[in-house]
Amino acid sequence: MSRQNTNRMLISSSVATVCFLSTLSSTSTAQVITGADAAPRLPITSITLYRSGVGYFERHGMIKSGDSVQLRFAQDEINDMLKSMVIFDPQQALQSISYESNEPLARQLASFGIDLSDNPTLATILGRLRGTKIRFVTADGPISGVVLGGEMRDQAQGSAQEAIAIPFVNVITEGGVRSVNLTTIVTVQLEDPALNGELMKALSALAAHSTDRFKNVALSFGGTAPRDVKIAYVNEMPIWKTSYRLVLPDETKPKEQPMIQGWAIIENTTDDDWSNIQLALVASQPVSFEMNLSQSLHINRPRLDVPTVAGAAPRIYQDGSAFATKKELKGAFGSTGSPPPPAAMRMSKGDPRGGGSGGVAGLAMADSAPNEMEAGMSAEELWKQSAIAQAQSSSVGEAFQYTMKNPISIGRQQSAMLPILTSSIDGRRVSIFNRADGIDHPMRGVELTNSTGLQLIPGPVAVFDAFTYAGDAQVGYMTLNDKRLLAYAVDLSVSAAVQDDSSNMMRSIRIVDGFIEETRKQVQRTSFAFNNKDAVRGRTMLVETAKIQGWELAQPKKAAEETQNLYRFELALKPNEKATLVVEQENTFVSRISVVQYDLPTLIAYASDKKASQAVIDAAKKAASMQATISDTSARISRLAQERQSIDSDQNRIRQNMASVDHDTDVYRRYLAKFSEQELRLEAIHAEDANEQKTLQSQQSALNDYVRSLNIS
Repeated sequence: MSRQNTNRMLISSSVATVCFLSTLSSTSTAQVITGADAAPRLPITSITLYRSGVGYFERHGMIKSGDSVQLRFAQDEINDMLKSMVIFDPQQALQSISYESNEPLARQLASFGIDLSDNPTLATILGRLRGTKIRFVTADGPISGVVLGGEMRDQAQGSAQEAIAIPFVNVITEGGVRSVNLTTIVTVQLEDPALNGELMKALSALAAHSTDRFKNVALSFGGTAPRDVKIAYVNEMPIWKTSYRLVLPDETKPKEQPMIQGWAIIENTTDDDWSNIQLALVASQPVSFEMNLSQSLHINRPRLDVPTVAGAAPRIYQDGSAFATKKELKGAFGSTGSPPPPAAMRMSKGDPRGGGSGGVAGLAMADSAPNEMEAGMSAEELWKQSAIAQAQSSSVGEAFQYTMKNPISIGRQQSAMLPILTSSIDGRRVSIFNRADGIDHPMRGVELTNSTGLQLIPGPVAVFDAFTYAGDAQVGYMTLNDKRLLAYAVDLSVSAAVQDDSSNMMRSIRIVDGFIEETRKQVQRTSFAFNNKDAVRGRTMLVETAKIQGWELAQPKKAAEETQNLYRFELALKPNEKATLVVEQENTFVSRISVVQYDLPTLIAYASDKKASQAVIDAAKKAASMQATISDTSARISRLAQERQSIDSDQNRIRQNMASVDHDTDVYRRYLAKFSEQELRLEAIHAEDANEQKTLQSQQSALNDYVRSLNIS
């Protein structure tokens, strides 16, 4: 068993050696290599960062005919490169772009002469080498032969003589078939050099897969003369962030404006130093996604039987003069005779490269992003230098961006803070109260209007009051002239109390289409009481209260501001002043109930409060009287039914008694007389019930007609 472990360790050691050699070869390659002199070229010259987690990179440099530019991308960057890379070459001499295959490891290993895809044991590997000539060195000497197969045998081991399965391989030698205990093997040698080479290739593939996290992309150029080319692509990048400093002026100088300073936080998480690059920061969020384009994809194809058909009979073909000739096809489709491209791929008139202006082929960019190789170069010239095989371009519309005035440098795996904004900004001090904050004081804050001429990106704000730190706030996205509230501290000098009250009042009652229609008004009242204990400074209070959806604001008549979910009211507080703000929201709703089901005493009570007219009362009384008559008729019908049921039950009893009594007795004759009397009553009940049913139907019809005609206010 220990020798078997030793053999496995030898194989693992070989794998580790291959991995180590592969690692040395990969890490010694420069990031960009061109030509035979291996001089680094095409450095990064421009980067545009977006807030959707991507960056647009541009590389510029001089190349000459025959150069092959090699770029190295991390394994997780290769898919973005395949999705977005564009090349601008004035001579349009790009010959090819090639990159290392990303075939699944299991599929690669399965393709070699020795399949290592499932991490097989030595016994499994030897079993797969059936028919292969192998030389073993064991403790008993060397053994050479052809592998016949493997098997497991139970052998007693240890003092307890416990049976343990031991792997054996059967080999055909010159002296016959021999069984070799794999636990006694010292070395195994494949005598077929080609098969031994396949084993080493499989091990090399394993080592390369486990260590190399980079992919090489080679761009081969032809052409006739040296020229400047540009390579651009999109890579995943951390979103750029912003933070602000807001300095409030002295309260004794009301004419002074607050000052705001904005900083962009940039992170270079790549393995390249950014040296003297042009940096642009775009505020938009273009749609961006990942797609595994580098992974080799295979689908299962159906395996069909070879088709066989009966012998073909001679045929006479029709004349082909009715179809287009080869010359006509050439004129219709071009020199190749191929059909025209689909409509989605056709070039637009007047544009030899196809697509619109302002973008880069195959790359969605903001209109404002830098997309020219040199200042003054037009978009049309860029299109003329793009690769011929590029797809149609597209533009995502206008987007705001910050462009750094001077080139910047950020080392690999380093971060930087860059100033992007220093400006005055319109604003005023306020105290903001919202009961949802859960405190008995308003928040000290500032109401800002973006008068900087620039868009403000969401981020934290450190607030300084007369150059003394006052607290932190957070600002959302602010476009030009947009207004926002920032709260940065608790205003302990002002206390607040809130009281709620509600009412549900009847407004009016009328009859509509035979229904009593109630109109009620619900009122939700919230009272805000403030006490400014500051003896020197007053407050501009902004009071926020939640909207009740579907309700209307009754008091005050109008809010200072209104958002989707709340009202905002303004209240001025002088030093040492107390003030109250009452906010009422109301809702009017209507309910209906049948006039004959409404409680008449309740209706009369509403009439006394002038909520219902006398005409409504009179109509309700008449309807109630008609309903009472219907109820009396229904009661009589019910009593007739009960009497019928009682007679039927008594007749059943009489029948049973008559069956047990002699017909010549007085008892029998009394039973018979009573039975006859009951039969006469049943006939009368039937006639009375019929009359009552007609009466009920007539009364109900009259009530329905009366109620249906009622429309009384």
